[in-house]
Amino acid sequence: MTGGPERSSPAADPPDRPRPATYYHLARAVLYREYLIFVRYPANAIGGIVVALFFFGVLFYGGRLLAGQALADSLSGIIVGYFLWTLSVGAYSSVSSDIGSEVQWGTLERHITTPFGFAPVALLKGVAKVLRTFLTSAVVLAVMLLLTGTRLSLDPLTVIPVAGLAIASVLGLGFAAGGVTVLYKRIGNWLNLLQFGFVALISAPVLDAPWTRFLPLAHGSAMLQRAMVDGVRLWEFELADLGLLAAVALGYLLGGYVVFHYATRRARRLGVLGDY
Repeated sequence: MTGGPERSSPAADPPDRPRPATYYHLARAVLYREYLIFVRYPANAIGGIVVALFFFGVLFYGGRLLAGQALADSLSGIIVGYFLWTLSVGAYSSVSSDIGSEVQWGTLERHITTPFGFAPVALLKGVAKVLRTFLTSAVVLAVMLLLTGTRLSLDPLTVIPVAGLAIASVLGLGFAAGGVTVLYKRIGNWLNLLQFGFVALISAPVLDAPWTRFLPLAHGSAMLQRAMVDGVRLWEFELADLGLLAAVALGYLLGGYVVFHYATRRARRLGVLGDY
């Protein structure tokens, strides 16, 4: 006789008992969701590529009529800058615009109630969209090279790490903007305005103004220009340059993550998390 109810041992649990989800399952689900969106809505994906190529066509042919040889001399740099700009816009909007859509659809609360927390889910969704943006931007880059007859160094072991760290800082800005979106809901005009500021960051004169290296995209853009135009390999960069690139990426990503966390926590305290 025992004084309390019998407790079942772990061996007595049914073999088909569901196991708790892990971050691996979350990452796989988010990546699969992004794949389904890409496959089931191909018109939208193709439309994004067409729009990017249209604006580049206007820039290229309009600039050739106005600038002539001056454009031809700087065409390689323009292509690299435009490629980085398409990546940056995709990384930035992957969090900010996605959260804005979740707010309008009324599905934001589902992210809050997950056992992983809102911020990790938003981070993995942003990473998944960045991976998709890499694929679409690669298509845009290939068409730009064919259209202009330009040759660039496309070493993936160099281009992918440098470009990835460069846009990681923009992903942090997207997190901060996403947190503000949760608080104030409709700020789309301000979010779109910031995308055009990426042009100034990509073309920042890091040699003439060294302090601009600490801004998002600026140092990464200069390194990507050296990698794709001059053919510099990843292991040929100075350790100081690589360290600064990683530090800027990590700093802005963590900063944006912290802003996102505190903005969503304040929205919950104010009771405006699900309002629209």
